[in-house]
Amino acid sequence: MNIRSLSRGDGVVIGAAVLLFIASFLSLDSSGVMNAWQSLHLLMSVFLGGVIAAALIVVARALPQPRKIAGLDLGQFGTALAVFAAWTAFWTLIDSAGPGAGLILGLLGALVLAGAAVATPLVPPLQAALVSAPRPQVAPYGGAGATQGYGYPGAQQQGGYGYPAGQQQPQSGQTYGQQAPAADATAGGAAGAGSPADFAPFWFAVPVARPLYSEDGTPSPIAELAPGTWYLAVEQRGQALIAQTQDGRRGVLQDTTGIQRG
Repeated sequence: MNIRSLSRGDGVVIGAAVLLFIASFLSLDSSGVMNAWQSLHLLMSVFLGGVIAAALIVVARALPQPRKIAGLDLGQFGTALAVFAAWTAFWTLIDSAGPGAGLILGLLGALVLAGAAVATPLVPPLQAALVSAPRPQVAPYGGAGATQGYGYPGAQQQGGYGYPAGQQQPQSGQTYGQQAPAADATAGGAAGAGSPADFAPFWFAVPVARPLYSEDGTPSPIAELAPGTWYLAVEQRGQALIAQTQDGRRGVLQDTTGIQRG
Protein backbone atom coordinates (compact mmCIF):
# COMPACT_ATOMS: atom_id res chain seq x y z
CA MET A 1 0.00 0.00 0.00
CA ASN A 2 1.25 3.47 -0.91
CA ILE A 3 1.50 5.45 2.33
CA ARG A 4 1.00 8.64 0.33
CA SER A 5 -2.55 7.52 -0.45
CA LEU A 6 -3.41 7.90 3.26
CA SER A 7 -4.97 11.06 4.65
CA ARG A 8 -4.45 12.74 8.01
CA GLY A 9 -7.75 11.25 9.12
CA ASP A 10 -6.39 7.80 8.30
CA GLY A 11 -3.35 8.59 10.44
CA VAL A 12 -5.65 9.39 13.39
CA VAL A 13 -7.55 6.14 12.79
CA ILE A 14 -4.31 4.13 12.83
CA GLY A 15 -3.14 5.87 16.02
CA ALA A 16 -6.45 5.14 17.75
CA ALA A 17 -6.21 1.47 16.75
CA VAL A 18 -2.73 1.23 18.27
CA LEU A 19 -4.06 2.79 21.49
CA LEU A 20 -6.90 0.24 21.59
CA PHE A 21 -4.50 -2.65 21.12
CA ILE A 22 -2.28 -1.42 23.97
CA ALA A 23 -5.30 -0.85 26.22
CA SER A 24 -6.44 -4.45 25.68
CA PHE A 25 -3.51 -5.65 27.83
CA LEU A 26 -4.29 -3.29 30.71
CA SER A 27 -6.65 -3.94 33.58
CA LEU A 28 -10.36 -3.47 32.96
CA ASP A 29 -11.20 -2.79 36.62
CA SER A 30 -9.59 -1.35 39.71
CA SER A 31 -8.71 -4.81 41.02
CA GLY A 32 -6.08 -5.22 38.31
CA VAL A 33 -6.97 -8.87 37.82
CA MET A 34 -8.66 -9.04 34.42
CA ASN A 35 -7.81 -7.50 31.04
CA ALA A 36 -9.70 -7.55 27.73
CA TRP A 37 -8.11 -10.83 26.64
CA GLN A 38 -9.91 -12.49 29.55
CA SER A 39 -13.27 -10.97 28.56
CA LEU A 40 -14.21 -12.24 25.11
CA HIS A 41 -17.25 -10.02 24.57
CA LEU A 42 -15.30 -6.81 25.32
CA LEU A 43 -12.27 -7.97 23.36
CA MET A 44 -14.27 -8.60 20.18
CA SER A 45 -16.77 -5.72 20.45
CA VAL A 46 -14.45 -2.91 21.61
CA PHE A 47 -10.73 -3.63 21.42
CA LEU A 48 -10.22 -6.00 18.48
CA GLY A 49 -13.45 -4.68 16.98
CA GLY A 50 -11.90 -1.21 16.85
CA VAL A 51 -8.65 -2.53 15.38
CA ILE A 52 -10.59 -4.40 12.67
CA ALA A 53 -12.63 -1.26 11.96
CA ALA A 54 -9.44 0.77 11.49
CA ALA A 55 -8.00 -1.87 9.15
CA LEU A 56 -11.15 -1.84 7.01
CA ILE A 57 -11.11 1.96 6.75
CA VAL A 58 -7.44 2.12 5.75
CA VAL A 59 -7.61 -0.82 3.32
CA ALA A 60 -10.68 0.69 1.65
CA ARG A 61 -8.62 3.73 0.68
CA ALA A 62 -5.90 1.59 -0.88
CA LEU A 63 -8.26 -0.33 -3.17
CA PRO A 64 -8.69 1.04 -6.72
CA GLN A 65 -12.36 -0.01 -6.72
CA PRO A 66 -14.66 -0.09 -3.65
CA ARG A 67 -15.44 -3.52 -2.20
CA LYS A 68 -18.72 -4.10 -0.39
CA ILE A 69 -19.86 -6.07 2.64
CA ALA A 70 -23.62 -6.42 3.17
CA GLY A 71 -24.28 -3.57 0.75
CA LEU A 72 -21.74 -1.23 2.38
CA ASP A 73 -18.26 -0.56 1.06
CA LEU A 74 -15.35 -1.46 3.34
CA GLY A 75 -14.88 2.11 4.55
CA GLN A 76 -18.54 2.51 5.51
CA PHE A 77 -18.58 -0.88 7.21
CA GLY A 78 -15.43 0.03 9.15
CA THR A 79 -16.97 3.35 10.23
CA ALA A 80 -20.11 1.61 11.47
CA LEU A 81 -18.00 -0.90 13.41
CA ALA A 82 -15.94 1.93 14.93
CA VAL A 83 -19.10 3.71 16.13
CA PHE A 84 -20.38 0.43 17.61
CA ALA A 85 -17.08 -0.08 19.47
CA ALA A 86 -17.27 3.43 20.95
CA TRP A 87 -20.93 2.93 21.93
CA THR A 88 -20.13 -0.38 23.69
CA ALA A 89 -17.07 1.04 25.47
CA PHE A 90 -19.07 4.01 26.75
CA TRP A 91 -21.85 1.98 28.35
CA THR A 92 -19.39 -0.60 29.70
CA LEU A 93 -17.53 2.20 31.49
CA ILE A 94 -20.80 3.64 32.84
CA ASP A 95 -21.80 0.22 34.18
CA SER A 96 -18.40 -0.45 35.76
CA ALA A 97 -18.09 -0.02 39.53
CA GLY A 98 -14.38 0.76 39.31
CA PRO A 99 -13.00 1.12 35.78
CA GLY A 100 -9.35 0.36 35.25
CA ALA A 101 -6.79 1.91 32.94
CA GLY A 102 -7.60 -0.54 30.14
CA LEU A 103 -11.28 0.38 30.07
CA ILE A 104 -10.61 4.13 30.27
CA LEU A 105 -7.99 4.07 27.50
CA GLY A 106 -10.21 1.74 25.50
CA LEU A 107 -13.06 4.25 25.61
CA LEU A 108 -10.70 7.09 24.66
CA GLY A 109 -9.27 5.14 21.72
CA ALA A 110 -12.73 4.04 20.53
CA LEU A 111 -14.06 7.62 20.67
CA VAL A 112 -11.09 8.98 18.73
CA LEU A 113 -11.40 6.17 16.19
CA ALA A 114 -15.13 6.73 15.65
CA GLY A 115 -14.71 10.50 15.52
CA ALA A 116 -11.94 10.34 12.91
CA ALA A 117 -13.83 7.78 10.82
CA VAL A 118 -16.97 9.92 10.72
CA ALA A 119 -15.26 13.32 10.38
CA THR A 120 -12.64 12.55 7.71
CA PRO A 121 -15.06 12.64 4.73
CA LEU A 122 -16.54 15.90 6.08
CA VAL A 123 -13.53 17.92 7.32
CA PRO A 124 -11.09 19.09 4.58
CA PRO A 125 -8.01 19.31 6.88
CA LEU A 126 -8.41 15.61 7.70
CA GLN A 127 -8.59 14.79 3.97
CA ALA A 128 -5.13 16.25 3.31
CA ALA A 129 -2.38 13.75 2.49
CA LEU A 130 -0.67 12.21 5.51
CA VAL A 131 2.66 12.37 3.67
CA SER A 132 2.98 15.25 1.22
CA ALA A 133 4.23 14.71 -2.31
CA PRO A 134 8.01 15.03 -2.78
CA ARG A 135 9.24 18.39 -4.01
CA PRO A 136 9.31 18.51 -7.80
CA GLN A 137 12.47 18.73 -9.87
CA VAL A 138 13.42 22.27 -10.75
CA ALA A 139 15.21 21.33 -13.98
CA PRO A 140 13.32 22.43 -17.12
CA TYR A 141 11.27 19.78 -18.89
CA GLY A 142 13.64 17.65 -20.99
CA GLY A 143 16.54 20.01 -20.19
CA ALA A 144 20.01 19.34 -18.79
CA GLY A 145 19.95 17.47 -15.53
CA ALA A 146 16.44 16.12 -16.03
CA THR A 147 16.02 12.60 -14.73
CA GLN A 148 14.63 9.91 -17.01
CA GLY A 149 11.29 8.40 -16.04
CA TYR A 150 7.65 9.24 -15.45
CA GLY A 151 5.80 10.62 -12.47
CA TYR A 152 7.39 13.95 -11.58
CA PRO A 153 8.16 17.30 -13.16
CA GLY A 154 11.39 17.35 -15.13
CA ALA A 155 11.10 13.71 -16.21
CA GLN A 156 10.87 12.87 -19.89
CA GLN A 157 7.45 11.62 -20.91
CA GLN A 158 6.47 9.31 -23.73
CA GLY A 159 4.40 11.27 -26.16
CA GLY A 160 6.70 14.29 -26.03
CA TYR A 161 4.65 16.59 -23.82
CA GLY A 162 6.55 19.59 -22.62
CA TYR A 163 6.40 23.32 -22.25
CA PRO A 164 6.42 25.38 -25.45
CA ALA A 165 9.50 27.42 -26.23
CA GLY A 166 9.47 30.74 -24.46
CA GLN A 167 7.06 29.64 -21.74
CA GLN A 168 8.23 29.06 -18.18
CA GLN A 169 7.51 25.95 -16.21
CA PRO A 170 5.04 26.72 -13.34
CA GLN A 171 6.71 27.34 -10.01
CA SER A 172 6.81 24.52 -7.46
CA GLY A 173 3.70 24.37 -5.29
CA GLN A 174 1.62 26.63 -7.56
CA THR A 175 -2.06 25.76 -7.31
CA TYR A 176 -4.00 25.06 -10.47
CA GLY A 177 -5.81 28.15 -11.65
CA GLN A 178 -3.03 30.62 -10.69
CA GLN A 179 -1.44 32.39 -13.62
CA ALA A 180 2.28 31.80 -14.14
CA PRO A 181 4.31 34.92 -14.99
CA ALA A 182 4.88 35.59 -18.68
CA ALA A 183 8.21 34.21 -19.87
CA ASP A 184 8.80 36.62 -22.75
CA ALA A 185 7.56 40.18 -22.72
CA THR A 186 8.24 40.46 -26.46
CA ALA A 187 5.92 37.59 -27.38
CA GLY A 188 2.82 38.46 -29.38
CA GLY A 189 -0.58 39.00 -27.79
CA ALA A 190 -1.62 35.90 -25.85
CA ALA A 191 -5.03 34.34 -26.02
CA GLY A 192 -7.43 34.95 -23.14
CA ALA A 193 -6.62 33.18 -19.86
CA GLY A 194 -8.01 29.68 -19.74
CA SER A 195 -8.62 29.47 -23.51
CA PRO A 196 -7.44 26.30 -25.34
CA ALA A 197 -4.83 28.30 -27.25
CA ASP A 198 -3.33 29.49 -23.96
CA PHE A 199 -3.08 26.02 -22.39
CA ALA A 200 0.27 24.27 -21.99
CA PRO A 201 0.77 20.76 -20.52
CA PHE A 202 1.87 20.75 -16.88
CA TRP A 203 2.58 18.34 -14.04
CA PHE A 204 0.26 18.17 -11.06
CA ALA A 205 -0.43 16.17 -7.90
CA VAL A 206 -3.78 15.63 -6.19
CA PRO A 207 -4.27 16.31 -2.44
CA VAL A 208 -6.46 13.20 -1.99
CA ALA A 209 -7.34 10.23 -4.17
CA ARG A 210 -9.39 11.37 -7.17
CA PRO A 211 -11.20 9.24 -9.82
CA LEU A 212 -10.23 9.55 -13.48
CA TYR A 213 -13.11 9.09 -15.92
CA SER A 214 -13.12 7.99 -19.55
CA GLU A 215 -13.15 10.71 -22.20
CA ASP A 216 -16.21 9.10 -23.79
CA GLY A 217 -18.35 9.98 -20.75
CA THR A 218 -18.58 6.51 -19.21
CA PRO A 219 -19.67 7.00 -15.55
CA SER A 220 -17.33 4.33 -14.12
CA PRO A 221 -13.77 5.50 -13.29
CA ILE A 222 -10.97 4.04 -15.41
CA ALA A 223 -8.27 4.82 -12.83
CA GLU A 224 -7.64 6.58 -9.54
CA LEU A 225 -5.07 9.34 -9.14
CA ALA A 226 -3.21 8.92 -5.85
CA PRO A 227 -1.55 11.62 -3.72
CA GLY A 228 2.23 11.61 -3.87
CA THR A 229 2.41 10.91 -7.60
CA TRP A 230 2.86 13.49 -10.35
CA TYR A 231 0.57 13.29 -13.38
CA LEU A 232 0.61 15.17 -16.67
CA ALA A 233 -2.29 17.44 -17.65
CA VAL A 234 -2.45 17.46 -21.44
CA GLU A 235 -5.69 19.35 -22.10
CA GLN A 236 -8.26 21.52 -20.36
CA ARG A 237 -12.02 21.17 -20.83
CA GLY A 238 -13.83 23.86 -18.90
CA GLN A 239 -13.01 23.24 -15.21
CA ALA A 240 -11.89 19.66 -15.90
CA LEU A 241 -8.47 18.43 -17.02
CA ILE A 242 -7.44 15.63 -19.36
CA ALA A 243 -4.74 13.79 -17.41
CA GLN A 244 -2.34 11.03 -18.42
CA THR A 245 -1.35 8.23 -16.04
CA GLN A 246 1.97 6.41 -15.74
CA ASP A 247 0.82 3.64 -18.09
CA GLY A 248 -0.22 6.12 -20.79
CA ARG A 249 -3.98 6.06 -20.18
CA ARG A 250 -5.83 9.35 -20.63
CA GLY A 251 -8.96 10.38 -18.79
CA VAL A 252 -10.98 13.28 -17.41
CA LEU A 253 -10.20 14.64 -13.93
CA GLN A 254 -13.45 16.34 -13.02
CA ASP A 255 -12.46 17.57 -9.54
CA THR A 256 -9.42 19.86 -9.83
CA THR A 257 -9.81 21.69 -6.53
CA GLY A 258 -6.63 21.97 -4.49
CA ILE A 259 -4.31 20.26 -6.96
CA GLN A 260 -0.64 21.20 -6.78
CA ARG A 261 1.19 22.19 -9.95
CA GLY A 262 4.75 20.98 -10.35
